[in-house]
Amino acid sequence: MSNYKGSEARLQKVAVRPIETKKGRRLLFQYRHEMRDVVKNYDFEESVRTIGSLLDSGFRSGHLFTTTKDFQLAIGKKSSRIVSGKPTFTNQLDTGHDHSKKTLIDPNAFYLKALGIATDSGEIRAKQQDKWRQINKYLELLSDLVDKSELKDKHDLRIVDMGSGKGYLTFAAYDYFANLRGLQVTMTGVDTKTEIVEMCDQLARSGGFDGLHFVVGSIADFDIGNVDILMALHACDTATDDALFKGIKGEAAVIVAAPCCHKEIRRQITPPALLRDILKHGSMLEREAETLTDGLRTMLLERSGYSTKIIEFVATEHTPKNNMIAATRNPAARTAETERLRGQIDSVKAFYGITEQRLENLLA
Repeated sequence: MSNYKGSEARLQKVAVRPIETKKGRRLLFQYRHEMRDVVKNYDFEESVRTIGSLLDSGFRSGHLFTTTKDFQLAIGKKSSRIVSGKPTFTNQLDTGHDHSKKTLIDPNAFYLKALGIATDSGEIRAKQQDKWRQINKYLELLSDLVDKSELKDKHDLRIVDMGSGKGYLTFAAYDYFANLRGLQVTMTGVDTKTEIVEMCDQLARSGGFDGLHFVVGSIADFDIGNVDILMALHACDTATDDALFKGIKGEAAVIVAAPCCHKEIRRQITPPALLRDILKHGSMLEREAETLTDGLRTMLLERSGYSTKIIEFVATEHTPKNNMIAATRNPAARTAETERLRGQIDSVKAFYGITEQRLENLLA
C-alpha cells in the first residue's frame, strides 16, 4: 500500500508479506516511515481487518502480488478501480531458498527482508552481497569459537551485542543459535539510538524471536551481568575497550570484537628514533596505531585469562578492512602469563611513548 494521504505523520507505505513463526504462518506488516520502520504481525483473520482499515485511512494505491497475476488498486475521491497484469513473482515467497551454496542462515528469513538485505522472494540484493558474506563469515567464526570453548556442550546461552546498530548480526546470531542449533538463547542488543532500538525490538517481537530484545543504552554504562558471549562490532575507539572490559568482568566464555578506529593510541604515539622515518607518513602511523591498539588489547585479554587471535574480518562497502579480536576464556593460563605479559605491555608502551590505554586502566 502506497501513496498515503492520511493523517499519520511521515507514514509513507505499508508492505505485507507472509512469514513463518513459532505460532505458525502469519502476515508481517512493515510500516515504512520517513525516518524509521515499524513491524507487526497478525494472523490471517486480523490481517484482513487491518488491511481494510489501512485502505480506509488514506492510502490511494495498493498492489497485490500473486503467482498467477498482479493486481493494482487505485483509490480516487469518487471511485476506485482494479487492474491486473502479469505476475512479478512466479514462485511462492516462502520457497525462495538458495541451495546453490550452503549458508548458516536462510536468505528467506523475515529479518533479512525487513532490514533490506533480501528481496521479498528471498534473493539477496546485489548491493547487499558484501553484507551477506560478512554475516555468514561472522557466524562461521562465532560457531567455531563456541565449539572450541567451554560453551560447546551448553544448552542455554546468554549473549549481549554491544553497539548492535541495525541488528544485522544480532538477528543472525540469535537465529543461528536458537533455531539452527536449537539452544535456549537469551540475547540483548544494546545501542544508543532510540528509534533503531525500537524498530529492531518490534521486528524481533513480530518474528517470534521471543528471547531477543533490544534496549537503549551506552556500552560504558550498560550492566550486562554474567554473560556467555559478548559481541561488539565497530564500537568506536575506546568503546571497544569498554565492551572488552564488560566481557571480562561478565566472565564471558567467548568475546568477539571488531574495532573501527584507534584514536586513543594514535594521539599518544611518539615515533621511536628507529622508526621515525617510517612513521612520519600519516598512513603508516595509522596502521601502526591500529596494530598497537589491538595488540595491546589481546595481551590484556591474555593477562585476564583468555586465549586470543586476531582475524581479518570480511570487508564491506562501508568497512574496507577490519581486524576482529576473538577471545575464549582459558583461566588456567592466567597465573603463568600474568607477570610476563605485564612486563611486555609496559615495555611496548614505553617504546612508543604511550601513557594511557583505556582497557588497561579499566582493569587496574
